[in-house]
Amino acid sequence: MTLKLVVLGDSIAWGQGAAREQDRLAPRLVAALEARDLTVVPRVVAVPGARSRSLSAQVDAAVPWGADVAVIVIGANDLTHLEPVGPAVQALSDAVRRLRASGTEVVVAPAPDLSAVPHVPPFLRDVVRAAGDELRTRQVAAVLAAGGRIGDPDHRASGAFARDPTLFSADRFHPSSAGYAVIADSVLPAVLSATLAAASRR
Repeated sequence: MTLKLVVLGDSIAWGQGAAREQDRLAPRLVAALEARDLTVVPRVVAVPGARSRSLSAQVDAAVPWGADVAVIVIGANDLTHLEPVGPAVQALSDAVRRLRASGTEVVVAPAPDLSAVPHVPPFLRDVVRAAGDELRTRQVAAVLAAGGRIGDPDHRASGAFARDPTLFSADRFHPSSAGYAVIADSVLPAVLSATLAAASRR
């Protein structure tokens, strides 16, 4: 089976912080899928710095390509820029619905727990964690209602980043190559489920 995989979202979806291109999220997912005897054609339309409102333009680029599976990583920049939660969640919901309407299976990795970022002062961590929890909870509900899947539903990646600072790159915000390995592993089960669903329609 040949699988068309598109990755949308922000700098994490794009792969900023990885030491090598093959360590970014999309190449890691491709490698994991090809290890399962799939032929994967990837495309990355993610843009560093993107917020949820940026997804509409990315979906415009993705839909004509006709991807089988889309992976969206979004939310960190909404949190750092204090974007209102309601419009951010609506923008994500709209993106998922448009992709699903085009026949693409969708996996969303929702907002990370930014309280784990090393340069967040200890006295702000509870506030940062609460903001992330609210956005993530509403993202999950919206994605499921729109027919998407959730990558890393048990927040395994965020827990790993909180325990191991080497998962951050030198800028102490974006993932390192090792961090991308953790993220890829955490979303892979949902990507595999989406791949099976896409295959069943052929």
